[in-house]
Amino acid sequence: MNTNQPLADRMRPKDLDGFVGQDHLVGKNSILRQSIESGNIPSFILWGPPGVGKTTLAKIIANILERPFQSLSAINSGVKDVRNTIEKAKKQQFFNRPNLILFIDEIHRFNKSQQDSLLGSVEQGILTLIGATTENPSFEVISPLLSRCQVYVMKPLEKKELLEILKRALKKDIILKKLPVKIREYEALLRYSGGDARKLLNLIELVVNSVKFDKDKILEITNELVVAKVQENIALYDKKGDQHYDIISAFIKSIRGSDPNAAAYWLARMIEGGEDPKFIARRLVILAAEDIGLANPNALLLATSCFEAVNMIGWPESRIILSEVAIYLATSPKSNSAYMAINEAQELVRNSGDLPVPLNIRNAPTKLMKDLGYGKEYKYAHSYEGNFVPEEFLPEKIKNKILYTPQDNTREKEILERLEKLWKKKYKY
Repeated sequence: MNTNQPLADRMRPKDLDGFVGQDHLVGKNSILRQSIESGNIPSFILWGPPGVGKTTLAKIIANILERPFQSLSAINSGVKDVRNTIEKAKKQQFFNRPNLILFIDEIHRFNKSQQDSLLGSVEQGILTLIGATTENPSFEVISPLLSRCQVYVMKPLEKKELLEILKRALKKDIILKKLPVKIREYEALLRYSGGDARKLLNLIELVVNSVKFDKDKILEITNELVVAKVQENIALYDKKGDQHYDIISAFIKSIRGSDPNAAAYWLARMIEGGEDPKFIARRLVILAAEDIGLANPNALLLATSCFEAVNMIGWPESRIILSEVAIYLATSPKSNSAYMAINEAQELVRNSGDLPVPLNIRNAPTKLMKDLGYGKEYKYAHSYEGNFVPEEFLPEKIKNKILYTPQDNTREKEILERLEKLWKKKYKY
């Protein structure tokens, strides 16, 4: 074994018995394991957080099935690399060899043309595609490719699984098993690793390599030692660990709290940590609708434009676009009335069931429907003064239910005035 390999690579399991976690996929009688044991696996995409074994599982499958294995990273591979791999797979077919497994890490980073280049070979069975992604494939993988692949969700590793990985490393690794090392406290290791097995092994390796060993003394790894040794080596922001969620939460709450300074700071933390700009832009679109809403409808338009621009531009220029929009949203008036209205409406639907649509506003495309009263006495608003006429649009059982309540901001005060003028008592809050 090459001892210059990182510990995480040295400890990579070669078979399913050594694979830790994901019992719902590879445990006894699980769906993916049954496919592997049958020797007939479909093309599929593994979706889950980093460090849960996506790459390892792909390699294990190729090893078990004795299939040729080619790995590409979407970060530094292009259409040419994909086509070269496809040509290689086609040539192997002439020798009656099993089809190649193409593993593409971070497949969500492939653009449309790169993903398009895979379609024919996947559909024709020239190769079996295994993609790995930390992003929702529904948003990041084109529909034609997604329809040709199964999607398997990989879960974050639990504490007991991470501890099992640590214990195996201390017991079986060619280097660690020869060293007088004992882990007395696990909290800091688990916290800094953020549920990422690869990062966990990197951390223990970092701590062990940073101390001098006394042959007559056991090195006890404590929380204090871990914090001291890794503090300068851990990134300020880990886009896939626990801080990912803490910092995006701080960013959103700063904007919701109308603090542009804090919004800019937490945005900078994400930028310096290498966060995906599309992830930030998506959160801004959601926030614009949820927390600003009708108090400033332009916020959603600007946030949507931001998402489109970020998709076209990428780093580093996207930081300017994100900064402009984050500050704009932070300084906008706030309202969650649209968010509250749809929540209340959904709750009402769940509690009241499928109430009938009033006859006057039903669709009436046929004579029979008209004879049954569909659309009868419907008043066309544009035929009346001010393009408005009082009419009931809710089912009879809930006709007086109020779901939208304008909030105390300039824009919604104007909305409230208009509603009261049109509806009189019905919208009198």
